[in-house]
Amino acid sequence: MSDTDPARDFMEALPHARALGMRLVSMGKGRARIEMDYAARLVGDPETGVIHGGAVSALMDTCCGAAAMSHPASPGGTATIDLRIDYMRPAVPGQAIRAEAECYHVTRSVAFVRARAMDDDAERPVATATGTFTVEGG
Repeated sequence: MSDTDPARDFMEALPHARALGMRLVSMGKGRARIEMDYAARLVGDPETGVIHGGAVSALMDTCCGAAAMSHPASPGGTATIDLRIDYMRPAVPGQAIRAEAECYHVTRSVAFVRARAMDDDAERPVATATGTFTVEGG
C-alpha cells in the first residue's frame, strides 16, 4: 500500500490553492469539500470587507476539479472545460467559505460537476456552479 495521500497531493500540487489558504476537507467517490478562511488579503471591497468573487471562483473551480478527479469512473487528472458560477449574495465578512462539489456524470472524455459555496448560512448559498471537466485519457 502506498504511503501517499491523493487528497494531500492534490492540494500540494496547486500553488494557487496554498496561496488562497484552501484546505481540502474531504475528497472521494465523486464528492469534494474545500474550505477557505476569511483573510484581509482576499477582500475585494475594502469598504464592506467582502471577499473578492475571484477567490470564491477559484475555490469552486478547485473543489469541482477535486470531485471530478475522485469519481470512480475517472482515471485521474482533469482540467476545466467550462465553469458557470452564479453569485447569489456576498459572503459575510469574517466568515470562512466552504465549497461542496459533486461529480454526477462521467463520459469517456468529460466529467459533469455541480457545486455550492457557503459561509455560515448553508441555507443561503453564496454561489452555485455547474461545470464540465476533462477526463484524463478520454
